[in-house]
Amino acid sequence: MSEFTVHTLLQTPTVTVRDVYCPGLCRHMSEEERAGETQLVFPYRGVYVRHVGDNLTVAENSQVLFFNVGEMYRISHPIEGGDASLALTVREPMLRELAPKTLLQDGEPLRFVLPRLRIDPRAQALVMLLRHSLRERIAEPLEGESLALTLVQRSLGPRTTHAAGSTVGQQRLVERTKLVLASDLSRRWALAEIAAEVGVSPVYLTQVFQRVEGLPLYRYQLRLRLARALDLLGEYEDLSALSQDLGFSSHSHFSAAFQQTYGRSPTEFRQSALHR
Repeated sequence: MSEFTVHTLLQTPTVTVRDVYCPGLCRHMSEEERAGETQLVFPYRGVYVRHVGDNLTVAENSQVLFFNVGEMYRISHPIEGGDASLALTVREPMLRELAPKTLLQDGEPLRFVLPRLRIDPRAQALVMLLRHSLRERIAEPLEGESLALTLVQRSLGPRTTHAAGSTVGQQRLVERTKLVLASDLSRRWALAEIAAEVGVSPVYLTQVFQRVEGLPLYRYQLRLRLARALDLLGEYEDLSALSQDLGFSSHSHFSAAFQQTYGRSPTEFRQSALHR
């Protein structure tokens, strides 16, 4: 655990928000660790893999991962560059009120049934709005609490989430595909290249990815790039350079995709998150 850097951005009787960074030095599986509390973890930069027994989950920015209290797990980093996540701990009575009962195990303490859920673009934007506004000390604690609870509610809502389906083998194929795409966000992949990397036909890959993730492969890659843009907006004065670094064909393509996905332009989002 010593390689982690943890910044507590908000701590109230209702919710705690932590910004967690790991340099990803452990390429193989780490020593077994135990979750000390139930957390909702939103990866926003980089990729890592969580191993719980024989089950693995690729942690990337379109997911919320559930770390259940008392659960044993290991972490590996198949891709260099480290990773960062926003970790939320919500007081248990309030979390029970927010979470659909179908997502929770029976009994005490509170634990989630699934290892992860896919979140929609608006939830991704909320992750970064919460992080940016707390890190820049723009949001007061009350606003931070409200944003955090809104994020939890949206992430767990049945209309905005998608639980992985299909067989274990198909899910693992999709997880391998995610690692391939995350290894180079700026690369303009051809479908045949991705399929060759994971060892299946392009047709089979597109069918399985849609079935497991609930959205087409190309749209998933677009959301990976846009979510990375949310993270980097504060570091780029020139948004044309940002769009180029993320592999978009033009600044106008980047801006239009950002607007369509998040409901505001990159400039408007940066203004609301960093310069209020």
